[in-house]
Amino acid sequence: MPSVFVQGRPVDTYPPFAPEARRGVVRRITEAGEEVLHRPCRDVTEFGPDLAALVDDMFRTMYVADGAGLAANQVGVGLRLFVYDCLDDDGVRHVGHVVNPVLETPLSGRRLLEEGEGCLSVPGAVMDVPRADRAVVRGQDKDGHPLVVEGTGYFARCLAHETDHTHGHLYLDRLSKRDKKDALRQMADRRDEVYARRAAKAEAMDRD
Repeated sequence: MPSVFVQGRPVDTYPPFAPEARRGVVRRITEAGEEVLHRPCRDVTEFGPDLAALVDDMFRTMYVADGAGLAANQVGVGLRLFVYDCLDDDGVRHVGHVVNPVLETPLSGRRLLEEGEGCLSVPGAVMDVPRADRAVVRGQDKDGHPLVVEGTGYFARCLAHETDHTHGHLYLDRLSKRDKKDALRQMADRRDEVYARRAAKAEAMDRD
């Protein structure tokens, strides 16, 4: 079985970081409470160098923050787009980006998994969130070509989480009031530590 899928297709070899990250620059990650994270994003209608540059920047920003996925509104851009580099429960790596993602409604009988979930825009907090154990996302690539990405386990969680972002929803919105309060408390306690790690990772990547 191939160990890496890029844009939903198996590849024989792939570098530790997506090549896009080499071309990108690190952008500031928005935090829960900022308006851009809490409103639906706009469809991408223009495909070209500006969109490609945004994808490059998002990959580099995601790696610096040790994330498995990152949506455009997490770098302050209200467009329906996300990037990902995520392992599934079988250890298979999935790398790519999806423009204008649509998460298919799960078939009846899909299993819900309630497992820990974090978010780069809620730095330091991890909470249990129920998600379907399989996800199918349809969309386009940065050149406007149609694509379909399927995932199971943790990667399915990643696809659902990132698609939520494009609708202006955080995983916090899926929590009870008490659990949301707990998550925000975790964020307040660990935020400085998280930002210190990101700064160190950015310096290390700049040296490579």
